[in-house]
Amino acid sequence: MFRPSSFFMIMDTSFGVQVEVQFTPVMQVFVRLDGQVCGLCGNYDGNSVNDFTTRSQSVVENVLEFGNSWKVSSTCPDAASVKDPCSTNPYRKSWSEKQCSIINSNVFAACHSQVEPAKYYQACVTDACACDTGGDCDCFCTAVAAYAQACSEVGVCVAWRSPTICPLFCDYYNQQGECEWHYKPCGASCMKTCKNPSGKCLNDLPGLEGKYSCKYLLVDTYCYTLNCL
Repeated sequence: MFRPSSFFMIMDTSFGVQVEVQFTPVMQVFVRLDGQVCGLCGNYDGNSVNDFTTRSQSVVENVLEFGNSWKVSSTCPDAASVKDPCSTNPYRKSWSEKQCSIINSNVFAACHSQVEPAKYYQACVTDACACDTGGDCDCFCTAVAAYAQACSEVGVCVAWRSPTICPLFCDYYNQQGECEWHYKPCGASCMKTCKNPSGKCLNDLPGLEGKYSCKYLLVDTYCYTLNCL
């Protein structure tokens, strides 16, 4: 059963797990669970070390062994190799590493001690290398935004976007002579919206970056235009 609630959707499953899903218009989905799960996405226990737990409940290091254990049908062939996008598309590697280095830079220095940047940097490089058929800027920007969101969730708000790095032109939507829409790197955990005019939330969620109005109810949590120069 789905229940809309402000920026997110709550789904009650038949097996007793409640799922909160936040969607943003720019390739991002945030999932929070109330209950225990298992499978290809891990067990959601806050410990990434045991995420590669096979169907037989063995913790392994080999991604192929882990993935193959969760096949739905035994007739499906095992995956034999894992392709590295940067090896497949070597012409994108240097660009990806340079762009994603913002995660390890002083821009996020305040967050480095709170959220380890290494895995986010590697994920950024992998995603940026893989996006070679269009949307390459979106892949890079979304990967960096994921680290910024992780920082926000531990109380470190980083304003990392700039006119040359994944800009969001929210002020473009202001009418002449007005100053209504503004970009915020970290929004409030609960706000008045068209679906929540009271401004009261049952569950406070980490604020999302996006376009906010100082005069009216929040319409969306992201600018509709994402440009990459």
